[in-house]
Amino acid sequence: MNSFIGEYSCKLDAKGRLSVPSALCKQFNPSDLEQFVLNRGLNGCLNLYPMSEWDKEMSKLRGLNRFNAKHLEFIRKFQNGATKVAIDSSGRILLPKHLTEYAGITKEVVLSSAIDLIEIWDKAKYDGLMKSNNDDFARLAEEVMGKLNGE
Repeated sequence: MNSFIGEYSCKLDAKGRLSVPSALCKQFNPSDLEQFVLNRGLNGCLNLYPMSEWDKEMSKLRGLNRFNAKHLEFIRKFQNGATKVAIDSSGRILLPKHLTEYAGITKEVVLSSAIDLIEIWDKAKYDGLMKSNNDDFARLAEEVMGKLNGE
């Protein structure tokens, strides 16, 4: 299982290609460097899944009941726009136009580790999301993580 670390500032080239930083590439399992799945994330970002992680997500979706309207809606929305992508010989990934438009990505991008996938953000949107004071983060940490130790 992958567990990514880091935040990387990047730029798209004129053709919509994103150079994947070598420090990030080194964190992928070698077998995962051949193909990825890119799809819409929550909060207006894109999610880049190594194929092994995407396969795990698909296993979870297979467990949903397609005769349940909410399950079916989730499956459709989760897979909406999902696209297979690969890193080219120059270390770049072509971001499809329909996905960059969804995420509002124009030129400056932030790649942010999110445990087992990489979030791809428009830099201005990401900076706005991350601007919160430390008290807000401390309260969030207590609310989310405080109960993990039986509190």
